[in-house]
Amino acid sequence: MAADRIAEPWGARTPYGAGEQWPERTDQFLADGVDPESVDRWAQSAAVLHSNGDGLDIAVKDGRIVGVRGRGADRVNRGRLDPKDLFGWQANASTDRLTTPLVRVEGELRPTDWDDAMQRVVAHSKRLLGDHGPRSIGFYTSGQLFLEEYYTQAVIAHGAIGTNHVDGNTRLCTATAAEALKESFGCDGQPGSYTDVDHADVIALFGHNVAETQTVLWARMLDRLAGGAPPAIVCVDPRTTPVADRATVHLAPLPGTNVALMNALLHEIIRNDWVDHGYVATNTVGYDELQRRVAEFPPERAADICGLDATDIRAAARLLGTAERLLSTVLQGFYQSHQATAASVQVNNIHLIRGMLGRPGCGVLQMNGQPTAENTRECGADGDLSGFRNWANDSHIADLAQLWNLEPQQIPHYAPPTHAMQMFRFAQEGSLKMLWITATNPAVSLPELRRIRDILTQERLFVVVEDIFLTETAELADVVLPAAAWGEKTGTFTNADRTVHLSEKAVEPPGSARSDLDIFLDYARRMDFRDKDNQPLPAWTDAESAFEAWKKCSAGRPCDYSGLSYAKLRGGSGIQWPCNGDNPSGTERLYADGKFWAHPDYCEAYGKDLITGAPLEPTEYRAMNPHGKAIIKAAEYLPAHERPSDDYPFALITGRTVYHFHTRTKTARAPQLQRAAPEVWVEISRADAGRLGVEDGDHVQVCTPRGMITCPARLSAIRDGVVFVPFHYGYWDAPDPRNHHRAGNELTLTDWDPVSKQPIFKTAAARVLPPGPPRPTAREA
Repeated sequence: MAADRIAEPWGARTPYGAGEQWPERTDQFLADGVDPESVDRWAQSAAVLHSNGDGLDIAVKDGRIVGVRGRGADRVNRGRLDPKDLFGWQANASTDRLTTPLVRVEGELRPTDWDDAMQRVVAHSKRLLGDHGPRSIGFYTSGQLFLEEYYTQAVIAHGAIGTNHVDGNTRLCTATAAEALKESFGCDGQPGSYTDVDHADVIALFGHNVAETQTVLWARMLDRLAGGAPPAIVCVDPRTTPVADRATVHLAPLPGTNVALMNALLHEIIRNDWVDHGYVATNTVGYDELQRRVAEFPPERAADICGLDATDIRAAARLLGTAERLLSTVLQGFYQSHQATAASVQVNNIHLIRGMLGRPGCGVLQMNGQPTAENTRECGADGDLSGFRNWANDSHIADLAQLWNLEPQQIPHYAPPTHAMQMFRFAQEGSLKMLWITATNPAVSLPELRRIRDILTQERLFVVVEDIFLTETAELADVVLPAAAWGEKTGTFTNADRTVHLSEKAVEPPGSARSDLDIFLDYARRMDFRDKDNQPLPAWTDAESAFEAWKKCSAGRPCDYSGLSYAKLRGGSGIQWPCNGDNPSGTERLYADGKFWAHPDYCEAYGKDLITGAPLEPTEYRAMNPHGKAIIKAAEYLPAHERPSDDYPFALITGRTVYHFHTRTKTARAPQLQRAAPEVWVEISRADAGRLGVEDGDHVQVCTPRGMITCPARLSAIRDGVVFVPFHYGYWDAPDPRNHHRAGNELTLTDWDPVSKQPIFKTAAARVLPPGPPRPTAREA
């Protein structure tokens, strides 16, 4: 590998111009002493440490993984790989992999065999179902399993057990993406495509530090910037990120004020009549209400609320309003902030009033944070039902019941599937008595960690953890099930622009570890789940038969996979859904014909009030949108619930670094990535640091009303009054394993967006204490 991909995460430039194809550049990293010619075979797969979905091949030698290379033919990455993918595969061979089940005996986790571990889970499940019913059991999954595993889990939970308590850690990163798409288009599904980067003349990134979260997508943007007719860049982020450094206009609003800013941008677009009135009249409802709402937000008002210059707001609005081909992306800066859905919907509104959908360069990407978050939503392993079916539409429930051969009343639809934050509240209160956690680490990733630890250690809560390492969460479990990792099983997964990839099994899992699919099917057989004809439920037995079952579930729905197969996905590029008889090669962009999946009989959701989150009744939705047009939804700005004060004068935001993924379960076990970012830090502006007497590298305390961490300070160009802490750092590799004082989520608050139910990680009030003895606040004195 010619370039140092730690120092240069995006690699070398391959410039190209507007409308041209992105050139190939094949990235590769092999273990020391291994050259490409000595590799026994290459197994097809895709990236699993971010949501970009980069196609890659896994190098296998002597029965073990020895490296990876990019797939040059793949539409997503054209051969490039993220540093996390180049090096992260080394975690598979880590010596501390879980290789045998563990059960808690006399307060300690002890090794056992699969029969004992599964019998404990089954016995507890049957006892709870008999004594308390299906609502006593909940499932909390991940954004990192395969489609086949999510669908199996959804059938077991929603169908066989009949519990409504099913969600994923996608609630933390992508729930707002799904909700914003439902609110505007009646259904989930990304309208845009990564190839829109190749055509856009303006690219706007709203709370999306793409340079660190999806490095290959940023490399694509950098190559456009290096070529002819480069696009203008609009960046909305309170930090000065690599994106902000390359931006034509950088807006750095105070955290919690995104709706005020978006209303001002829309105000200027409408005031200057940069509106496609024909498109709006033909394809949308709700424009008049938007016009009235944003009239209240001239740039000067938003500038005062957001701490911005009105001139910069106007400059950004001009770029958005006069672009001929506008691509917008949205991520955690909007999704994990106050009024998350309301702000994200306003991005959709820009595209709707400008008619910027369905054409090359004209699209919205409400991004995902995880590699298979799209599958979690499609399959119904989170707060949705399988196949983007509407829980409030009885015909959709009947359709699902027919597919699963169950009575409709067996599938819970008295309310939306329970979101994760509510599930943990039910566990805290005692009504949820068993929680099965798969491939995620809530003891590091959820907000207000002291509370989460208290919940998970309750004696009345039976915790099952299915993972590849003994994570901070697994250490608290009653039963730990060792799972096969990526590269050790076969399945499909779908990225943020709907591209489906096949991942082939490259090597055997260690010890007695099993794939998540095999674990779920084993549980179903031991529980003796049956459909109404007394046949086993689920009916499938392996990954490919599960995929074929999923194709039947998705057929005729927006996420239609019926034209795909394992054979079709082998070799070449990933393929975008919908892929069916009408679109046998997949579908690059949605809504090109101005037709939306929003008809009352077909839509996935009837929408919610953007302030309260209250769901609309079917009759309300039908009256508002009888013909299934796109929905322009206005939003009122409200101040954040927790704001800076005299005692806590900073706004705290948490987020990611380019070298780690989530709670570092894999990336901390890759030497190159761990050396690049071994410890937590706090980013603070130079002016704020000067006032506090803090110098670069000083160890400081960051405190909120919920907790404290100790970490070195990094002085940067982040806006004054804001501090940033990466959330990745748990305790397993700390010098003292009892040290809780480096996890960013010790500081965050238990609060969530009323519409998407996504936790708010970006509007906590904090103080920073410089080196020396802690100084009491006025309240504590």
